[in-house]
Amino acid sequence: MKNEDLKFIQEQIGYEFKNLDLLQQAFIRRSYSQEHGGEDNEVLEFIGDKVLDFIVVKLLSERYGFTLSECDDYDANEEFDEFACEKKESELTEIKKALVQKQNLSTRIEILGLEKFLILGKGDIQKKVYKEDSVKEDLFEAILGAVAIDSNWDMKILQSAVEVMLGPDSILCGDDVDNYVSHIQEWFVKEYGAYPKFNYDNSSYYDEANGFRRANEIRAKIERDNVFQIINVQEYYQTHFKCWLDLSDKRFIGYGTSKSLARKDLCKLIYEHLEDNDLLYSIRDEIDNPNKADAINQLEILARRGYFSIPTYKFEETHDENGNPVWKSTCCITEENQSFSAKSSSKKDSKKSAAFKMLQYVLKD
Repeated sequence: MKNEDLKFIQEQIGYEFKNLDLLQQAFIRRSYSQEHGGEDNEVLEFIGDKVLDFIVVKLLSERYGFTLSECDDYDANEEFDEFACEKKESELTEIKKALVQKQNLSTRIEILGLEKFLILGKGDIQKKVYKEDSVKEDLFEAILGAVAIDSNWDMKILQSAVEVMLGPDSILCGDDVDNYVSHIQEWFVKEYGAYPKFNYDNSSYYDEANGFRRANEIRAKIERDNVFQIINVQEYYQTHFKCWLDLSDKRFIGYGTSKSLARKDLCKLIYEHLEDNDLLYSIRDEIDNPNKADAINQLEILARRGYFSIPTYKFEETHDENGNPVWKSTCCITEENQSFSAKSSSKKDSKKSAAFKMLQYVLKD
């Protein structure tokens, strides 16, 4: 693996390895080690699976749990200071399941842009296993396993790595936290042909001398000397992490109580800047050459980039006066509240035609 690849991976997960061989091992599939020798990532995957479970449970207990003495109505004369939780066990189980499920881990690897660095044997390459959710899930866990070994099981480092890689706030907060991150990553790929390189630091925001601390202000967006910053004033003293990124001649900085929240604030700040300056790509910019032959795949690309849900198709077979089959395909997209149909003697052709009609509709000015 190239040095620049290793550097990029470390920037994406927010951790700098002392032993880079461990990081590279996390990307080596057994198929490769069987052909070339050396160690693969399977034991690291096993370790990372346990790390992920533990840290996610820790995150849930910190977010939803509390001791009774922390309650406003707690009586200091109470004999017990017990642990309580806002969520029931069944609710915690479902939240944990959503966070660590295969599909979510696979999506997280894609968002981080790490699956392309997998080191595979010839058989795996031919089978294109790098596209499989289970393979990307294994990679996610193997990276965490490598971080555990390299950091000597430092819990703060492990929790930080999980927060950056997993982006749990998108599920725990139920908002668009990670949409901003993925939008900015996609914008950078389109604009520069590469993923953005996020930089992290243990740093809180403190600039009282310049008058940015105002009690009546909940959120402040600051621009000074081509440096853009964002700060939640109510959390003024609670911010522990800084995430920054340079874009052209400007530096954008986000702050948060975790690296993932700092990155979220950073990406939201960049998104707002791009939006204000009309620099965002539109849906029409996503597809270079809309055409019938590729319409099915082109619609799916737009769906996976968040413009709408995956299109569905309905098929109906009838026959003409000579008994030949006639296929009617109908393409539907829920959010568009619209459907388009096409007929052909070929089921495949009718599907392409219906998809192309829908594609032309969603790409309309």
